Amino acid sequence: MSLINKTIGSLLEKQVHLHPNHEAIIYPDLHIRKTYKEFNELVNQAAKGFLAIGVQKGDHVAIWSDNKLEWLISQFATGKIGAVLVTVNTNYQAFELEYLLKQSDSTTLIMAESYKGTSYVEIINKICPTLQQSKKGQLQAKNLPFLKNIIMISNEKREYAYNFGEVMNLSNRTAETEFKAINKTLDAHEVINMQYTSGTTGFPKGVMLSHYNIVNNADQIGNQMNLTYEDRLCIPVPFFHTFGCVLGILTAVAKGATMVIVEQFHAEKVLKAVSAEKCTALHGVPTMFIAELNHPNFDQYDLSHLRTGIMAGSTCPIEVMRDVMTKMGASEITIAYGLTESSPVITQTKVDDPIELKVSSVGRAHPNVEVKIIDPHTGSELPPNEQGELLTRGYHVMKGYYKNDEATIEVINEDGWLHSGDLATVDENGYYTITGRIKDVIIRGGENIYPREIEEFLYRHPDLLDVQVIGIPDEKYGEEIMACIILKEDKMLTKSNIRDYCHNNISWHKVPKYIEFVDRYPMTASGKIQKFKLREYAIEQLKIKSEVGQRD
Repeated sequence: MSLINKTIGSLLEKQVHLHPNHEAIIYPDLHIRKTYKEFNELVNQAAKGFLAIGVQKGDHVAIWSDNKLEWLISQFATGKIGAVLVTVNTNYQAFELEYLLKQSDSTTLIMAESYKGTSYVEIINKICPTLQQSKKGQLQAKNLPFLKNIIMISNEKREYAYNFGEVMNLSNRTAETEFKAINKTLDAHEVINMQYTSGTTGFPKGVMLSHYNIVNNADQIGNQMNLTYEDRLCIPVPFFHTFGCVLGILTAVAKGATMVIVEQFHAEKVLKAVSAEKCTALHGVPTMFIAELNHPNFDQYDLSHLRTGIMAGSTCPIEVMRDVMTKMGASEITIAYGLTESSPVITQTKVDDPIELKVSSVGRAHPNVEVKIIDPHTGSELPPNEQGELLTRGYHVMKGYYKNDEATIEVINEDGWLHSGDLATVDENGYYTITGRIKDVIIRGGENIYPREIEEFLYRHPDLLDVQVIGIPDEKYGEEIMACIILKEDKMLTKSNIRDYCHNNISWHKVPKYIEFVDRYPMTASGKIQKFKLREYAIEQLKIKSEVGQRD
């Protein structure tokens, strides 16, 4: 299958040419509806506005906001002038934001006023104490020497910041000929997007992705979903993550589909949007689908138009997948697997794959993508059904980590293979199964135990809503198993009930020694469960319990 040599901007222009009056964007709660033609006009206006305030091709423009219309506009506007969009995690606090802005050499920050009770304005003033004495376009921050512009997604006036609307209005200062001349210089292989990895170990790294990387990945994702301009895709996942801006936004635009946007995830808002807008596709991480399926008003919403979508971001519980396909009606939903460093999707199931494959695998490699499983110790390629590290090579592999050649060399070898760090197997038909992380192996008394296996077993219990299995230090065995369990509403279980369920069903050494019932898990803003935080919490709790003689 041939690859597309298009920039992000030309991808949008194609749909404007094919379907100018087709709805591109819907914000149900805000009563916003834009056709592809109308959206493209906003994008061009913003692009010329960015040029007017001094943003140039190659500049890094950070964006710190939830799923607002301005985020969507900025993604394509920066793409049309060759500025690199640097996506910022909505949960970032002062230390993390300062690190990202400094490490990325961002010249411009587009930001919301606040997010879920956190004042972004207070945070940026904390980072830049001299902000109040600065003029817009002339920021003076010694710790952030590159930062010159702040653009607020707000109507409130500030001396040091432009408002997004103000930038839009400044577009008339940029001649159309200048805008078009810059656009013509763009090359699909240039870096256009930087995503910062979660940074669960060490500092986050800026993943450099080109137009070519993400446009082609989005197109292939849409092919796997059989997505067309007649589809209506609900996107409740955050834009700052590749799930939102590639699997969501770019995939929809690649196929001319309509995007139905939820600014911040809320289970009932998603159900309401899917029902009211007759969405045919829905994206989400497993925790989102779990929340939707278990919402008390679930039965009140008409989901009969749902056909497909993607479940990704973390391991997918088998029972949840079955419920999404039957109770929600998304019989053609797909599972996608990948990494930020791979633009991001590597493998994906097809809409017509049998349910057995959808619940037991992450599908086959995309076209034009190579995948192999190697022995992590010897580097030799393994035959089918043997567990090893998954490696991938192809158009989708990132350009590297920004200003971090050493880290780049660690994950991309001299032959261009990207090390995923994930353990996997592949069957004779090319279907891959992710079995865990190389660092997510519990080694108990010399036995390698994979949390995913225990989680999948425990998910079968009818009273369990979710479960995460972690390894915690143990003097005798090196590590012991702990299961952190969320029960379904109004269900009551004891630790003994869980152990009884495990005994005679899984090997004795895989039965969790420690069981904790919790209300929620610590998560990243993109919905990934932070097992390292669960581990830290568990270690502290067990220390306290052992002191008072209550260790179970």
